[in-house]
Amino acid sequence: MTLRIGYSPCPNDTFVFDAWAHGRVPGGPAVEVTFADIDLTNGMAERGEYDILKVSYAVLPWVLDDYALLPCGGALGRGCGPLVLARTPGLDLAGKTIAVPSERSTAYLLFRLWAADLVPGGVGEVVVMPFHEIMPAVREGKVDAGLVIHEARFTYQNYGLHRLVDLGEHWESTTSLPIPLGAIIAKRSLGAETLQRLADTIRTSVRMAWDDPEASRPYVRAHAQEMSATVADQHIGLYVNEFTADLGEDGYAAVRGLLTRAAAEGLVPPLGRDALAFT
Repeated sequence: MTLRIGYSPCPNDTFVFDAWAHGRVPGGPAVEVTFADIDLTNGMAERGEYDILKVSYAVLPWVLDDYALLPCGGALGRGCGPLVLARTPGLDLAGKTIAVPSERSTAYLLFRLWAADLVPGGVGEVVVMPFHEIMPAVREGKVDAGLVIHEARFTYQNYGLHRLVDLGEHWESTTSLPIPLGAIIAKRSLGAETLQRLADTIRTSVRMAWDDPEASRPYVRAHAQEMSATVADQHIGLYVNEFTADLGEDGYAAVRGLLTRAAAEGLVPPLGRDALAFT
C-alpha cells in the first residue's frame, strides 16, 4: 500500500523525510509525496485528504478526531519562534494590516496570544499569503507588518526590515516551555500497528539524515526555493533537533500548554482528555 503524505518544501522537512521518501528506510512503507505550504496542508488535514501530513500545531483541535499526533518528525524547539517584522522600528500594530502565513498556523496563534496581552486596541486587517511572499509585501508597503517563519529569521535584514517582536522569546519567557510549531499527523483509521510503524520509520529517517547529512543535500537543494546553502543549513540546524526525534515530556507539555491557553482565550476548541494520545 502506498500512503499519501504532504509536507512543505522547506529544508527541515526535506531533510527529515529524505531517506523515507527515497526508499532508503528499511521496512518503511511506500509514500507518494506532495509538497505544499503550511496553509494548504492545514486545509488538507481539515478535509481529511491525506494519510500523513505536516501541519501547524494550532490546527490540531480541529483534526484530532480523524488524525493522531505522531511523536516525532515535527518542528518544536527553543529560539526558533516566529517574528513580527515591519519597515519601521517600534511600529504600533494597533489597527495595522498584518500578513500571516495561515490563520490556522501556530505562528498566528502565538501572535494572537501575544497581541491579546500587548496590543490592547487589536490589530487591523489580517491578510493570508504564502510565507515566502510576506517579506516582499512588507518591504513594498502592501501591508504594515508581517508574521514570518522558517528561514526568514536569518534573512529579514536583507529586505531592510526590522523585528518588532520575537514571539518565541515571548512564549518561552512566559511559559518556560519550548515552542511548538509544526506537527506530523496520520490518520487514525490506519490502525495502531501502522501508526507505530510510521513513527519508527520517521525516527529512522531523521537519524539517517543526521548520520549522513550529505545524502539529503540534493533533495534539500532541489526544493529550497532559491535559498542559499548556508541559510538552508541554518534552517535545518534550528528546526531539526531532539524534539524531532521524539517529543518527550517537554514537547507534549508545550503542545498541551499552547492549546490549553488558546482554548481558555476562546481561540481554539478545547482538547479532549486523551486527544494527544498516539494510538
